[in-house]
Amino acid sequence: MSITFSRRATLALGLAALAAPTILRAAPATELRVGWQKGGLLGLVKGSGAFEQALADQGIRVSWSEFTSGPPLLEALSANALDFGYTGNVPPIFAHAARGNLVFVGAGQGSREGHAILVPKDSPIRKVEDLKGQTVAFKRGSSAHYATIKLVRTAGLTLDDIKPQDLSPPDAIAAFDAGAIGAWTIWDPYFASAEARPNTRVLVTTEQLAPEFNFYSANGDYARDNPDLIATLIDTVQAVGKQGQADLPGTIATLSKATGLPESVMERFLTRKGSDLGLVGFIEPRHVAYEQELADEFFKLGIIPRQLDIASVVWTPAAKQGA
Repeated sequence: MSITFSRRATLALGLAALAAPTILRAAPATELRVGWQKGGLLGLVKGSGAFEQALADQGIRVSWSEFTSGPPLLEALSANALDFGYTGNVPPIFAHAARGNLVFVGAGQGSREGHAILVPKDSPIRKVEDLKGQTVAFKRGSSAHYATIKLVRTAGLTLDDIKPQDLSPPDAIAAFDAGAIGAWTIWDPYFASAEARPNTRVLVTTEQLAPEFNFYSANGDYARDNPDLIATLIDTVQAVGKQGQADLPGTIATLSKATGLPESVMERFLTRKGSDLGLVGFIEPRHVAYEQELADEFFKLGIIPRQLDIASVVWTPAAKQGA
């Protein structure tokens, strides 16, 4: 897939969360360190070379680091080992609860059926109620954590009724194959990959739940010092998403090459109900309200240690501030 981008001419941008005036300007960035996962639009951005094209005239070098889930990605971002990255809805909640140095800079929306609880094909578990007393694996602090909470709740259960086990996707696959866990909650494209395996059965998906937003985050200092660069990144991701949605065969091929997953898996992932790569942009009030509700629920459940104010950690282009 060949994608060409033109940068905005000039953007007067700021960081809402770090709005105090400063006298000294930071030196222009010379590097962009991006954290990506197999399931995000950033895989397509990486495969197409879109960031490299968009930043070539500024002499900014782009480096990529792959993560199996969002929590370690945001740990690296907060620790200044990364500058920009993409995760699901829950990892930023845990990162901000730990007072991480990061800000929300963009949001996207995926298919509402992009998560599922999987069980072995011959498992006696036939309905969500049967999960009571079972070991259910998911990555703590990931979107699968919240999906598990919501899905077991549909059957009148809570996390106290199951035996949660914190496992990253690679570890969960091994445990699943060994019969060491009763069920596994996972997101796409890991879901699409596991779904195609002959030893796997889908117990329930999140199709019945409300659509979820995913988020792009940046290191707080990097966003403050490079506001126009952050805006260019979100503009570029949006352009890649729209062009990728318009050419799904090319997108599937590009993402398959970038992730190492079969084209059949990427096709399943990208053609789920409601999937649209073009639904991405800057943070809007609806994104803030959604993430605030999620953060409040995690706090009420005692999963995170403090109440969060999501609006205070949102980066906004200066042109949109006060709008």
